Amino acid sequence: MEFSVKTGHPEKQRTNCIIAGVFETRRLTTIAERLDKASDGHINNLLRKGDLEGKAGQVLLLHHVPNIPCDRVVLVGCGRERELKDKEFRDIIKKAIQAVIQTNAIEAVCFLTELNVKSRDIRWKIKQAIEITSEILYTFDTFKSKKDKERRALRRLIFTVPTRRDLPNGERAVLEGQAIANSITLAKNLGNLPPNICTPIYLAKEAENLALEFESISAAILDENDIAALKMGAFLAVAKGSQFPPRLITLEYRGCKEHTRTISSTKVRTKDGVHPQTIQPIVLVGKGITFDTGGNSLKTPAGMIGMKYDMCGAAAVLAAIRAAATLELPLNIVGVIPTAENMPGNQATRPEDIVTSMAGITIEILNTDAEGRLILCDALTYCERFDPDVVIDIATLTGACIAALGHHTSGLFSNHNTLANDLFNAGITSGDRCWQMPLWDEYQDALNSNFADIANIGSPPDGGAILAASFLSHFTKRYHWAHLDVAGTACRGTGRDRGATGRPVPLIIQYLLDRCSKITK
Repeated sequence: MEFSVKTGHPEKQRTNCIIAGVFETRRLTTIAERLDKASDGHINNLLRKGDLEGKAGQVLLLHHVPNIPCDRVVLVGCGRERELKDKEFRDIIKKAIQAVIQTNAIEAVCFLTELNVKSRDIRWKIKQAIEITSEILYTFDTFKSKKDKERRALRRLIFTVPTRRDLPNGERAVLEGQAIANSITLAKNLGNLPPNICTPIYLAKEAENLALEFESISAAILDENDIAALKMGAFLAVAKGSQFPPRLITLEYRGCKEHTRTISSTKVRTKDGVHPQTIQPIVLVGKGITFDTGGNSLKTPAGMIGMKYDMCGAAAVLAAIRAAATLELPLNIVGVIPTAENMPGNQATRPEDIVTSMAGITIEILNTDAEGRLILCDALTYCERFDPDVVIDIATLTGACIAALGHHTSGLFSNHNTLANDLFNAGITSGDRCWQMPLWDEYQDALNSNFADIANIGSPPDGGAILAASFLSHFTKRYHWAHLDVAGTACRGTGRDRGATGRPVPLIIQYLLDRCSKITK
């Protein structure tokens, strides 16, 4: 799919399709008015006959509009103009693209960027449109022996900007939108792979491929002997039952290649000058359980469906670092991915086993199905060696988070309010929202163990998402940290819509872009 921006008059576009909006009640947008004027009132005449009221979600396809050189015009209902907000704009774009795809149009020019969305600029609108279009066109049929025959598909989507002065901003929006969309696709593809293919070894190979693709990325892969040498007893306890050995993947993206130290800060030289920038990296940690049976605390058969998505945190980290490298962001980013498979068996960890984490904290494992926090706690301790600015872990961690927030919102926990606010705001901007939940000392008592420093599940188990985050907080006291529980948002686990969503890749990339904007101010 090719995206681009241009300026131009709608009534002069020689293209397969033009997309324009109509508000309630049959009130034409500025672009639609120009089309109507050029066609001697043809569009208004049709609307008066009741073909389109302008209600949100309505679509009207017109062929051969008089005096208009394009083949088709798609009119999209935009609802009430004053009620046009982020969600409404996304829904309008979705309806418009779906309508165009149903035609034989190879190319379309989208004038919906003219719509006024409160507090959103044209850059935001173009990026959102690209992400939505990519989502609509996404398919995963790698393992189908008979693939659906595609009709002539949409190949090019062109967005309009008001003036030539807006072109650089629009072109940057296209670059960012494509990078985000491609990274979401990468995360979805990895998540949708079957677990007999997407093993810890496979994820390690994906990391190495990224390092080969981008000079700014380096990869280091630690095997089970290296992990044992680091005394990561919690991580190894999860992997013991599987024939597939664990891996600890580290990716380093270096966007700050030149820098000069000052007393108050660190500065990085960029093409347009010298800007203050911390050399300390942003560290992203992704849970990489490639399949979760529950181990010896075995899940039910129905409960195992969808457990190949337990590595979506790892996929999100790989995808976010790929986007950073594509966009050449002036940041230093480290990705840490502990990856293993959680299987039962005579070698597998038992309930009531006690292990020692890399931090030296002893853990009584009361439930082997609470394995994600075990691999993450050692990875979070490992992060200390990078002297991080912030650490953000991403994990499909608890069903309790789904019970609390459903499938629309990721759970956010943090020991640093500024970091939490930055992630929350990035979620609002990207449409990939999160919601902060408490991380108070009162919850820690539930993790007490009679025989070890802490237990891996709470007693009582109420507030399971909070207790899991409270467990992780024991290993994050030396830096600013946030935890994203994406159990409800990273995938759709049942029914015909089952599949990975690519979340929270948009949120994370928006957070990185926001960090870059602070550098250049």
